[in-house]
This record gives sequence, C-alpha cells and structure tokens, in this order.
Amino acid sequence: MNDLRIGTVLYPGAQLSAAMGLADLFQIASDIAERADICAARLRVTTFEPSKDGTPEPAIGPDAAFHVLILPPSLEAPIPTDLAAPIAGWLRERHAEGAILACVCGGAFLLAETGLLTARAATTHWIYADAFRERFPDVALDTDRLIIDGGDILSAGGLMSWTDLGLKLVERFLGPVVMGKTARMMLVDPPGREQRYYSGFAPRMTHADAAVLKAQHILQANEGREARLATLAKEAGLEPRTLLRRFQKATGLTTTQYAQRLRVAKAQELLQFGRLPVERISWEVGYSDAGAFRKVFRRIVGLTPGEYRQRFRA
Repeated sequence: MNDLRIGTVLYPGAQLSAAMGLADLFQIASDIAERADICAARLRVTTFEPSKDGTPEPAIGPDAAFHVLILPPSLEAPIPTDLAAPIAGWLRERHAEGAILACVCGGAFLLAETGLLTARAATTHWIYADAFRERFPDVALDTDRLIIDGGDILSAGGLMSWTDLGLKLVERFLGPVVMGKTARMMLVDPPGREQRYYSGFAPRMTHADAAVLKAQHILQANEGREARLATLAKEAGLEPRTLLRRFQKATGLTTTQYAQRLRVAKAQELLQFGRLPVERISWEVGYSDAGAFRKVFRRIVGLTPGEYRQRFRA
C-alpha cells in the first residue's frame, strides 16, 4: 500500500486548529480504510512552516514530493501580497510538479496570489467577497458555494469548511464508503452543504456612487417592499435605465434582485427566531403569493423555508 502525502502549509496567520483537525481527519479515514481492509493509500500528513526566506519547509517528515498541499483558514486579515509572494512562488513550483492545491476560507487569498486561479472558479468566506474581487478581479468568485472542486485546485469557503474539504479529499482517494464512515465518526455533515445556507446578505456599500447609495438606503429602509424602478430612480435623481445600469455595476445586482435578498434576509430572521407559519412570514416580507416566496427563498438560500427553520431555529 503506497502512502499519499498531504502537506498543510502554515503561512503567517494560518489557523493551527484547522491544520491539526485535518491531520486528525485524515488519520481517522486511513484507520477506517485499514480496518475495513480497503486497498487504498494511507494518507500521511506533513506540516510546513515558513522558513527564513518565507518559503515553506517541512516541520516534520522528509522533504519529498507531495500529492496535495492545503492552505488552512486564517483568523487574521487576508495575507498581504508582500508576505504571500515567496509562498505563492513555491506553490506554483509544486503545482507544476503535479501537486493538487487546496485552500480554506482566507487561504484563498494566498492561493490566488499564485495566479493559478485566473479565469477559474473559486470560493472563500462570504465576508471576504468584496475584498477578494477587488484584489483578484480575474477570478470567478462564487461565495454561494461552500466547496469548489476544480480537479487540480480546490477551494472551500467558511472557516470550518476544512471538514468539507478534508472529506472531499477522503472521498477522492479512499472512496465514498470511507468518507461516509469518517463523517459519522466525526459527527459532521458529509460534503453537500452550501455556504449560502449560512451567509447573510452583505450589500456592497463602498462603491462611492451617491445616487445608487440613496436607492440602496431606500430599499433598506422599507426592507425591499418598495422596489419599483421608477420610484427609486425618481428618489435618486436619475433616469430609470441609468439607475439600473449604475446600480448593477455598483452592487452586482439589479434593484429587483437586491430587494429580493432584503426580503429573504428578513424572512430568515423570522424563521430562525419566531414561530409564525411560512404563509404569514411570506405576507410579512411583502409576498402575497406564498408559492412565489418559497421559490425565491429556495433560489437564494438553497433551502426551502421549512428546511431553513428546521436547521437554524434558535
């Protein structure tokens, strides 16, 4: 049985608990595969720490070729370009040698510094979305998804989504049966969650377009109930088509999409902290047709109102 070598790269600010958790997850999976007499590689984990010149070097184990290199999440602000540069160069070299690269949460900033995400889909924590897009405009960022598997490059969104990434790699290398047993052993959900289940609506407000900001404030004040383009344009002092164009450029959404997200955000609050039936909540957030509300809610959140209440009820 050959070993499959996985390296966790401890860049400045990396979350140590995630790195150790991944090591434990891979050991549990390997033990399960071994006990079940499944003919598969054993997952061996090595930790890399920054050397004096900023490039990673193994803290334990020999410096050999690695099949996977993982960038854990960070509890600090995203790594700046100057600190990322030497590690990014090292990662590019390892990727060229055949290593799979993976990142979690803020680790996506370091992975993006390699240039390997250009024109590719990736995710990071939804709270970093604007900062990531501004710094890496050529990356197709999708913060609705919790994990994106691009084959040679994987990215996971939230701080705790290292469990999803770890299980995804277990499934790839040890198979779905071992992955399922590992998830049950660790009492975590198997891959399949989406980040949008958890993210709130965080509208872009730093674009400096005063007219659009005025329209946003109107929408916020009435919680998306009054979203008629003509009304918003009049209040913003613009022609409707001009407002629509500038609004979408500044926020990434049309006025209708923006209003829908405000309504859904209010509905999420009522579902989580209240006991009103879904039909009443639909009316409270501005939908006279409960069926239409359910469709909009599922499209934005990824769950039905009932499923959302069951999962997140306080």
